[in-house]
Amino acid sequence: MYTSTFTFAKGEFDDEFHALDNVIAQLAKSIPGYLGEESWENPATGLVSNVYYWKTMEALQELIGHPAHIAAKQRQALWLKGYQVVIAQVVRSYGDGGIPHPLAGETRSVPCVR
Repeated sequence: MYTSTFTFAKGEFDDEFHALDNVIAQLAKSIPGYLGEESWENPATGLVSNVYYWKTMEALQELIGHPAHIAAKQRQALWLKGYQVVIAQVVRSYGDGGIPHPLAGETRSVPCVR
């Protein structure tokens, strides 16, 4: 499993941004291997962090290579004041089941080096 974390500083969002953002969100959800997402905002810095969960790297790459995603990446400077993307492999995920989470119920685990 993989995560793609998109952290950004908000800029000015116009109608084009919202339309493209909606297209990308719907596209991601339609890709087999998309597991879900979470979003966080840090009130102290104003930064927003969106974490997307993927069953395979191929599923993630399908989104990355889509023309709508490429268009958004090319135009990001119009809407954002900066961003950082981190793509990581999930080594382990677990919890007590007390909160909903996109990886709840996913059983694949990669051995950790301790």
